[in-house]
Amino acid sequence: MANVVVVGAQWGDEGKGKIVDWLSERADVIARFQGGHNAGHTLVIDGKVYKLNALPSGVVRGGKLSVIGNGVVLDPWHLVGEIAKIREQGVEISPETLMIAENTPLILPLHGELDRAREEASSKGTKIGTTGRGIGPCYEDKVGRRAIRVADLADRATLEARVDRALTHHNALRAGLGLEAVDRDALIAMLDEIAPEILQYAAPVWKVLTEKRKAGKRILFEGAQGSLLDIDFGTYPFVTSSNVIAGQAATGVGIGPGSIDFVLGIVKAYTTRVGEGPFPTELQDETGQRLGERGHEFGTVTGRKRRCGWFDAALVKQTCAVSGVNGIALTKLDVLDGFETLKICTGYELDGKRVDYLPTASDQQARCTPIYEEMPGWSESTEGARSWADLPANAIKYVRRVEELIECPVALLSTSPERDDTILVTDPFAD
Repeated sequence: MANVVVVGAQWGDEGKGKIVDWLSERADVIARFQGGHNAGHTLVIDGKVYKLNALPSGVVRGGKLSVIGNGVVLDPWHLVGEIAKIREQGVEISPETLMIAENTPLILPLHGELDRAREEASSKGTKIGTTGRGIGPCYEDKVGRRAIRVADLADRATLEARVDRALTHHNALRAGLGLEAVDRDALIAMLDEIAPEILQYAAPVWKVLTEKRKAGKRILFEGAQGSLLDIDFGTYPFVTSSNVIAGQAATGVGIGPGSIDFVLGIVKAYTTRVGEGPFPTELQDETGQRLGERGHEFGTVTGRKRRCGWFDAALVKQTCAVSGVNGIALTKLDVLDGFETLKICTGYELDGKRVDYLPTASDQQARCTPIYEEMPGWSESTEGARSWADLPANAIKYVRRVEELIECPVALLSTSPERDDTILVTDPFAD
């Protein structure tokens, strides 16, 4: 059976939640492979809205196994709260439907405190735009070999040793930032209290997924954020703290790269970004405001207003190449309804020369100005369209031109937040 990786191919907020939910109906397992509860996935099912941060989008579908992989950093207190909230909406969650990798690092209160303190201490122009939820500091502890992982909760002696190692680092760092030292015993008591809630879901995810794959089960790998926020290939340093691109799906759950059969890139029909960092096609005018209002562009997690701009084909072509995208899901096409003229960025002018990708160096990114081509818009509504026949001719031309410029076909087309308002072109799960 085919296994599918879903990645955001812009700066996040591309509509991954709906697409993953739409695909999850045909999957047996849905696995989160990176990020933390800074992710925000909104699902609309039969008019009911579900907002998820840490939980995989597949939890709202009965009979599926949802997995939080080792590539994720997990706030255990947030997870318990999120589970309680989703249960109130009628969703059943149990150790039979949710599994957490034993080697998943835990986000502690000290991580959020450090995150916020460093952001507040940053001068204007150097702020990263972090959500302040401790994601970055937890990933730092992971690579610094001082993280506390899910498995550590099961043994008190191990837990104490891990806490002592972490606090040797953090208390020295906190002193430099003017923060009080962490109370060791209080932290251990907090972890002792939350441990039973988390350990009931703990499992060797790599082993379970290997067995599922051998049994012919379909696995859907779900990423968070977007490829342009990838720690290596994003607009550094205004990026997230993990790898977001498709290759991370393998290491983020513990499977071989040969287990990935199809990579689906989620792409919005225009471009948005939350927080700081370069954005070549940003529109700080009435058109940008119109896109934001029509698209309800506010962050699911932070509530921050998203910056809006025209579709950047050069950037999406770049992210599709880095992730090996086989097909894209083009979302929010209906937001473009009513625009007389549409623009697509096909490249940039840099120091008098044309370039067809965004350079790595920050100073060069700042000097890039977009090169546009214009296309006629459409006055008809595309909202809720479920077949090509429902689309205006100019909307189809726009979609086809996007395919040509990014050199990647459209596999799915989304025309509203409702899961069934989707046009299937290529089935990612086809063998």
